[in-house]
Amino acid sequence: MKPFYRWLWLVFISALLVACTTVRPATATQTAKVSYKKQPAVNPGAYFQTDGPAMQTPVNLDLIPDAIPQAEPLIASANKPYSALGMSFRPDASEKPYRQTGKASWYGKQFHGRKTSSGERYDMFAMSAAHPTLPIPSYARVTNLKSGESVIVRVNDRGPFHKGRLMDLSYAAAHKLGIVKSGFGSVVVERVFPVDGSDRIATKPPAQQKAASGDNYYLQLASFSRLAAAEAELKALLANPANEHDEKLGIINQDGLFRVRMGPFNDDHEAVQVANALNVAPVITR
Repeated sequence: MKPFYRWLWLVFISALLVACTTVRPATATQTAKVSYKKQPAVNPGAYFQTDGPAMQTPVNLDLIPDAIPQAEPLIASANKPYSALGMSFRPDASEKPYRQTGKASWYGKQFHGRKTSSGERYDMFAMSAAHPTLPIPSYARVTNLKSGESVIVRVNDRGPFHKGRLMDLSYAAAHKLGIVKSGFGSVVVERVFPVDGSDRIATKPPAQQKAASGDNYYLQLASFSRLAAAEAELKALLANPANEHDEKLGIINQDGLFRVRMGPFNDDHEAVQVANALNVAPVITR
């Protein structure tokens, strides 16, 4: 073969090989078969940033007792006016009664072990809470308005700094109220106070407790925003064969809430005994 034709033949063979090995771009009608592993659904409003449940959670969270209200001196540094996220807050260091309805969220592992506004370390498995303005320390009864479940928490931190949130609960408190999965729930927050010389808890400060002497005592069992929910709770209590005080059960519409209560009792000691028998917090009203 002449050199010219040999060169021409080599060019032809090289071009053919390049064409056979070139990767063609996919067209609009071509689809690749790709398998995906279905991920569990995530509630984007449940956690803040990288927050969430701990890797290991105690199995006895339901057995963690409520906080027990005590007379404690206020922490001056934690009750000064402050600003956070462009908002200003003025804590109320008085002993005024407090009751508000709103949304409660919770905070967990991202803050576990960090210092709270009180200077104490945050324990997500303790019955505590954060509130923008309630005194530090103070105590509050938090009631899930959907289920009627209540817990007593100790306020030792500030937050949540969100216009749509009323309180940040510890993981343990949120678990007992049944709002861990959703991340938040509708609640009523009522400040509670210890009563000198008694095991009971009052929603009124000590000065008003003395002024109200001689009144009847009632054991508050649950609070709901809807009458139907309160009636369902009352029906369940009446169906309990262990309940020996059916005649004292009733519903009262107070401050926009339907409260299931038991009473009246002659004195606070009798009301506390019933509360202990029912295994509920001794929140006594008059």
